[in-house]
Amino acid sequence: MIKFVTLGLAAVASLALVACGGGGSSSTTTTTTNEAGGGATTTTSGGGGGGGASSTVQLAADPSQIAFDTTSLTAKAGNVTIDFNNPNQALGHDVCVEAAGENELGCSKVVTGSSTTLDLKNLKPGTYTFYCNVDSHKQAGMEGTLTVQ
Repeated sequence: MIKFVTLGLAAVASLALVACGGGGSSSTTTTTTNEAGGGATTTTSGGGGGGGASSTVQLAADPSQIAFDTTSLTAKAGNVTIDFNNPNQALGHDVCVEAAGENELGCSKVVTGSSTTLDLKNLKPGTYTFYCNVDSHKQAGMEGTLTVQ
């Protein structure tokens, strides 16, 4: 009788370990629309097997003025990538991110009529500012809020 109980417990423990094993990953995509009709897309991937989450958000420069297409982005805590597109052929822009009261966490390269990315590692939940660091574009209003959840 003790043999059967021991074998039964071993089988249950094996099933529990298999169920917790992970190894798969998941991803969700969210699109938000701002007042001007522009959109920001966030793709979040959960790391399988104990890895951290990563998010990719889409951001673009307005082709006709010194502005981004949105002033609000949302991402999951962890590694965040900002895919930045500047369709303006004549005026260069970049995207930088800073934490409140801290130095900038990173900047993309300045692009004109093309795209670039900014990779930010291990962002904690909180509010960050994204902005264009070219000339006085930030002072002209080319900035927004990145909320990390």
